[in-house]
Amino acid sequence: MGENSLKSLHLFSRCHLLDLPWEDVLVPHILCYLPLQHLVSLQRVSKQFHSLIQVYLANCRTFDLSPVTFCSMLKDNKVLQSLSLQNCSDWVTDKELLPVFGQNQHLQKVDMSGCAWLTRHSLVAVSLSCTHLQHLGLAHCEWVDSLSLRSLADHCGGLQSIDLTACRQLKDDAICYLAKKCLKLRSLSLAVNANVTDESVEEVAKNCRGLEQLDLTGCLRVRNQSIRTLAEYCPKLQSLKVNHCHNVTESSLDPLRKRNVVIDVEPPLQRALVLLQDVLGFAPFINLQI
Repeated sequence: MGENSLKSLHLFSRCHLLDLPWEDVLVPHILCYLPLQHLVSLQRVSKQFHSLIQVYLANCRTFDLSPVTFCSMLKDNKVLQSLSLQNCSDWVTDKELLPVFGQNQHLQKVDMSGCAWLTRHSLVAVSLSCTHLQHLGLAHCEWVDSLSLRSLADHCGGLQSIDLTACRQLKDDAICYLAKKCLKLRSLSLAVNANVTDESVEEVAKNCRGLEQLDLTGCLRVRNQSIRTLAEYCPKLQSLKVNHCHNVTESSLDPLRKRNVVIDVEPPLQRALVLLQDVLGFAPFINLQI
């Protein structure tokens, strides 16, 4: 081994991880690839590592909480833009979340889907603190009520997507109020809600003209009339889910199909061909030309 190689090896052996530039190298190019569990352990190694992890957390704009995460780690973070709570839905409560929402007023995306231990206070806190919110997931949050949804509508008018799947407390009045306030909605799920009727769908259609995706799966009280209104007022609609909507028929869906809207139920003839194929083992040829 040459003299130059020995000198390089000696210099390399004296180089430590913390000698690298923190904000230019370690934070954006190394720490971002470490699982959160490792970050928690790493900050216990020394005071320097603790300071490094705090710098990383304070500048972290997207945070996916897991069961091993303690919300106290977020107490100094004031620049979060995205927060997913799905992985800790079985333990997170209002107590942990309210301070996080209060300090992170730039949050644009929050997913609280399935968080059974939260209450309406968390949704009210989001609406009051995070007025720039654009995307919100509340699927299977049965604690969402009309009052908290109205608060959201009053303060988060820039909302672009919201998932209200199986929010069973909600009725037409709250959904109509949301539609009148959040005119920029592009994606909305009202699936698995027996309280939703044509009134909600028509109000959404007339106010949210930029709507692109609507999920009405299992909304048993939705009928053809509101689907026709949807076709009339929402020219940008790309996807419609009406599976298990037994009062919605092909007469209202056909105009949307002709606009190439993706619908999750097949036309009657196609369904019949599938049944025949199951019975006969092959699909019979049918000439549809007149």
